Amino acid sequence: MKRPNIIFYFSDQQRWDTMGCYGQRLNVTPVLDALAGEGMLFQNAFTCQPVCGPARACLQTGMYAAEAGCHTNHRILPEGMDTLARRLNAGGYETAYVGKWHLASCEGSSYRTEAVPPKRRGGYQYWMAADALEWTSHGYNGYVFDGDMRRHDFVGHRIDCINAFAVDYIHKYAEGTREKPFFLFVSQLDPHHQNDRNRYEGPDGSKTRFKDYDVPGDLAGKGGDWRENYPDYLGQCNLLDQNVGRLMDALEAAGLKDDTVVLYSSDHGSHFRTRNAEYKRSCEDGCLHIPLIAWGGPFASAGKTDELVSLIDVPPTILDLAGLDIPAHYRGHSLLQLARGDASGWPDTVYAQISEAENARTVRTKKWKYCVCAPVFDPKEAYPKTYVEEKLYDLENDPYENTNLVSDPAYAKVRAQLKQRLKAFMRYAHEPEAEILPAPGSPAV
Repeated sequence: MKRPNIIFYFSDQQRWDTMGCYGQRLNVTPVLDALAGEGMLFQNAFTCQPVCGPARACLQTGMYAAEAGCHTNHRILPEGMDTLARRLNAGGYETAYVGKWHLASCEGSSYRTEAVPPKRRGGYQYWMAADALEWTSHGYNGYVFDGDMRRHDFVGHRIDCINAFAVDYIHKYAEGTREKPFFLFVSQLDPHHQNDRNRYEGPDGSKTRFKDYDVPGDLAGKGGDWRENYPDYLGQCNLLDQNVGRLMDALEAAGLKDDTVVLYSSDHGSHFRTRNAEYKRSCEDGCLHIPLIAWGGPFASAGKTDELVSLIDVPPTILDLAGLDIPAHYRGHSLLQLARGDASGWPDTVYAQISEAENARTVRTKKWKYCVCAPVFDPKEAYPKTYVEEKLYDLENDPYENTNLVSDPAYAKVRAQLKQRLKAFMRYAHEPEAEILPAPGSPAV
């Protein structure tokens, strides 16, 4: 069987419910909705680390972020690490990276705004990227660097420009020998907020086109800044969708569409400052729940699944698609099992590490969300020795996570069960043994 080309299209800070296939009423993502209908929709997909750099470290290494050495932003992916790209290179694939990298520079490093040297690119062969795209661009201007470290300035909106480099790669590949299949990682910054301007920067006209949005249930009645930003946020998601369509058109024009598998996801969502002082780094679903669709190859007409899946499942899925062995240190599971309609033995829980706003760990089942947090916050600490129970949500009866049950004695047995489940995941992620204390005012379990 011919091995497929593989494209992983990655947005940044996109909630799952921005897409029609997840219930969005407005016509924000018609292209992605169609791909989900033709392929496979993962209705319960969650990030394993709700912040940019750590989530990317999980994707490039197949491990949870702390184990990969990148539990916070501004941590360099260790040189020579056994990355996804290096495994694909060795397995006979061309590898290409376009967009935001966020794994090459520490705080204050010049690589945030200058070219990433080859040794810090994780093994990717073709390169058109910036380490911290939020520092080299705004909505309508910016730049990235090519493989020879030459700067390429944007003309137009950032989403269009990043996508244009991906389309250009596809056409160059099609004009070449095509001796090897390719893996293309397209890493958009949008719909991430613009850090230095403290707002979401949608394309022109977003505020008008998407002003009649339905307020997501977890944001309704809360503070935060979603009221002024949500139309632009949806505008960014819509422009992403348009560009996925352009990429699919390029595949078809190049005669590559039938030989390509496309995955689409995001690193985390956005709670619009309703849960903490910024947009992510919390355990609630507005932050953890992400879109995930797969199109083509074994995912063709595979339908929907409500099994719980994680971003950590993407790296083994890519290797499985490529016909390569999945290494023992990869923490996820190949989604091809679910594409075959086989959910036997599939985990009923997902796990996430949380950093920067707090040092926390969380597990989520279909019914429960349980989160513990280190009582003393140290952003440098990858593995706190002590945690305190922080949150417990009954997701069936409280889907918008408005009522924290962690101190309610009626749920002591539930906490005890979830505590053991959390500890099992921590061991699986090679975390040192830690003490988990009961929430203040709650009975010990």
